[in-house]
Amino acid sequence: MRPILPRAPGPLVASRDVKILVPGNVPFDLTIDVPGVEVAHYVMRDLVPEEHTDADALVTWSSPQRVLEDAARRMTGLRWVQTLNAGPDQALAAGFAPDVVISSGRSLHDATVAEHTLALVLASVRRLDRTLGAQAEHRWDRDLGREQANDEARFTLHGARVTVWGFGSIAAVLAPLLAALGARVTGVASSAGERYGFPVVASSAVDEILPTTDVLISLLPATDATRHALDARVLGLLPDHARFVNAGRGATVDEAALVAALQDGTIAGAALDVTETEPLPAQSPLWDAPHLILTPHVAGGRPQGAAAFVAEQLRAWLSDGAAGLRNVVRR
Repeated sequence: MRPILPRAPGPLVASRDVKILVPGNVPFDLTIDVPGVEVAHYVMRDLVPEEHTDADALVTWSSPQRVLEDAARRMTGLRWVQTLNAGPDQALAAGFAPDVVISSGRSLHDATVAEHTLALVLASVRRLDRTLGAQAEHRWDRDLGREQANDEARFTLHGARVTVWGFGSIAAVLAPLLAALGARVTGVASSAGERYGFPVVASSAVDEILPTTDVLISLLPATDATRHALDARVLGLLPDHARFVNAGRGATVDEAALVAALQDGTIAGAALDVTETEPLPAQSPLWDAPHLILTPHVAGGRPQGAAAFVAEQLRAWLSDGAAGLRNVVRR
């Protein structure tokens, strides 16, 4: 029987190899080679095999919630969960014991999410949903050009006031891209100041800037505090020409309020990569909401540099315990 390690969040003892369980069927390199570490594999969508429930650490990516909840029940010696997702909400909701440290994959998806978010913003601002609809009907939309000529400011990011709510590492990549196209970017975060060279207002003061926002981008994580943060009241503070883009988490948006805002013209358009229920049910009114672009939670793609990141995290854990880990969301 493998000896039981102490439960304190300090460095792992070296009396035996530390066992880490990683998904073995990922479509990217997740080869881990750290001295003193035994690497075992599991299938992301299958329950953890009984012979690996004694692992000290668990790496997750794209596993169903039932797999994480089962791991939380059966892996009683677990000390650390490293998710490769940028958002740790699934791991936090799985029911892992309070003394299990949880860290996220923050930074592994920054470039791809920023790129996809920019694509959604441009698609909405430049009305690509409308032109694709006309293309499907074999129709040349002459009115679009006339509308653009009459009100060009509503069809470009040049000079647009863009508010990014959730100004973390993804915003650090996205904001300069928006600025390069002429947008005036303001961030919203827990506290006011300056980040990455851009002005940031506190979330408690967001109401003050929404009435002058042309494009509102949400990169918010899913927490109790952010659930339905983008509700009818917030959407109602935006000018009627504003556009909303969500590449954060679906639970942050009151979807009924968003559909109503699009239907009655409270806002001009929206684009979502995430929804509260995924896959989006066939009966969801979002499918038929006017001026809405939907993509199926594909902004992040695969984590970039995952193997090197996990190896670095492991070495830090072996040396300094939870204190050495990056992106800790619960310790």
